[in-house]
Amino acid sequence: MVLSRGSSLFLVGVGVWTWVIWPRFAVAIWNDPRAWSAGAVGEGSPTSFLWVHALLIAASLAIGTTVGVLGIRGWLASRRRPTA
Repeated sequence: MVLSRGSSLFLVGVGVWTWVIWPRFAVAIWNDPRAWSAGAVGEGSPTSFLWVHALLIAASLAIGTTVGVLGIRGWLASRRRPTA
């Protein structure tokens, strides 16, 4: 499969966007009182609310990283291809 430069840049953009958005969301979840059994940030044990969102964040970062890497590889491959 050959990706165009535009498609490759789009994939890189999606990867970057993922790394801009999800870490900020992780901080918001960590600071949410629903994430802790005592109802205060960092107190008590983590609740299922925290664990479910942590899994969602980890999966999204993994997918975003994969998409970004594919975009970079597509961009580099398009630079190596001779133009007719």
